[in-house]
Amino acid sequence: MAIKQQIQRELDKLEEHDKVSVLYACESGSRAWGFESDDSDYDVRFIYLRPTHWYLTIQNRPDVIEKPIDGDLDIAGWDLPKALELFRKSNPPLLEWLQSPIVYRERSSAVSRIKALMPDYYSPISCMFHYLHMAKGNFRKYLKGPEVRLKKYFYVLRPVLACMWIENGFGAVPMEFQVMVDRVVTDPDLKSEIEILLNRKKQGAELDKGPRNPVISDFLEAALERLSAEDKPRPVTRAPETLDLLFKDILIEVNGLELDRK
Repeated sequence: MAIKQQIQRELDKLEEHDKVSVLYACESGSRAWGFESDDSDYDVRFIYLRPTHWYLTIQNRPDVIEKPIDGDLDIAGWDLPKALELFRKSNPPLLEWLQSPIVYRERSSAVSRIKALMPDYYSPISCMFHYLHMAKGNFRKYLKGPEVRLKKYFYVLRPVLACMWIENGFGAVPMEFQVMVDRVVTDPDLKSEIEILLNRKKQGAELDKGPRNPVISDFLEAALERLSAEDKPRPVTRAPETLDLLFKDILIEVNGLELDRK
């Protein structure tokens, strides 16, 4: 409870210091994925809105707020127009934020309205590109050779299972790792090895370097080879008009009709 109160205080301070309204804040890292350890960071991600006059300019202005990491707290967020443009491109991290099982703050109708549009803007092609690229990069970096960084298995398993989720036509990828394991992993030996490793990580066991897990590694190598060989069409970006209207509606809902001319 103490950490949640601290997060709320930090969001309040951020609103005051940066003169923004935090519309939505959620957990985005291992704690939301479901394989955190006791010492895992709190990765807080948020969507914010500035006063209306901020947007009425020909200047390119910052659309990201990132606070210095403070102990276990990693807090960063996107301006609503940036979030909507990324949503238009079916940005997977944003889609995950919108489905986070841990929500710290939600104000206005913005997020519920964005989520209602997910069936129209979700692009399996864009998401597949993202997760496959992530899986291949993490595999090359962490899981080559007879000795590997064991906890990094999750940083390859999760995007590979996400690709399989997309392949099966299950829709937007869920944030929770266990949901994907339960639905797409059918091999009992593989599922058992994943569960053993998952339980060790949750219990705070040392999972730095160790011998390669042949069951998990063989599965990942085969899956990456198969996924990489498939022909994939280029992603298509949806039209912006609906999201433009949504942005205008939220500006009025949160800031009202009066325009501060400062």
